[in-house]
Amino acid sequence: MNTNERLPKRTVHLLATIGLAGVALAAWAGWLGWDQRRDVHPDGSTTGPYEAWQVIGLVLTLLPPVYWAASRRYAAAAVLGPTAGLTVAACVDWSDDASGLFVFGVGQVMVGSLAVTSALYAVIAALTGHGPESR
Repeated sequence: MNTNERLPKRTVHLLATIGLAGVALAAWAGWLGWDQRRDVHPDGSTTGPYEAWQVIGLVLTLLPPVYWAASRRYAAAAVLGPTAGLTVAACVDWSDDASGLFVFGVGQVMVGSLAVTSALYAVIAALTGHGPESR
């Protein structure tokens, strides 16, 4: 593709943001979406439904696409894409909670993923210098 046939920068950024949101949604489904059962311990306490290895797997799965977007200075894609994808996934996954308290958990997912992806974007952007903006 020559320079005249390239997509506008805004379109590339929008597609990257939507793509990372989709990756985050799929990663949630793959790592967390199938596990819906809490573990009941002998003392009656419960944990779960997710194990630490599942959450670690989710995070490690999202690192490469976030790195890709951040190293190209696609801030919205690196920060808002995964945040939107994880927030929607949590909302869909937890919306069957009759108490309505799932909304607070979804809010925590949103705020936490926004904070982490923002910090990660800043670190990657600083370490990669002035990477290409229009790839």
